[in-house]
Amino acid sequence: MNRKIILLVVLLVAFGGYAAWSFADSVTPYVGIDQAMQERGTVQVKGLRAENAEPPHMEGKEFVFTLQDEDTGTQLLVRYKGTKPDQFDEAHHVVAIGKYQDGVFRADKLLIKCPSKYEKEKGNV
Repeated sequence: MNRKIILLVVLLVAFGGYAAWSFADSVTPYVGIDQAMQERGTVQVKGLRAENAEPPHMEGKEFVFTLQDEDTGTQLLVRYKGTKPDQFDEAHHVVAIGKYQDGVFRADKLLIKCPSKYEKEKGNV
């Protein structure tokens, strides 16, 4: 009977460790542009589309654009593995998820934050 209890405890500890490791691996912190340039791992960085930078464009299979920090004005060149998102031109904020490498933020995912139609209606009430 003691062997069964020990085996159960070992399995529970192993499962708990695996669950914690999996959860920690899936959490991606939000950081500012300045901090994104310092991080080695995957992060989420939010910014405005930079208006005074090179226009967003495709380079091969990558969509290239520049994000600008709302507070500091720091700009970050982003290379996204994919095509231009449908609502990119209407975007107010863009969240890029990826890693900063070789002077460029290499994004695996983009989240487009567009102004809501309800925000416009709120002002008319």
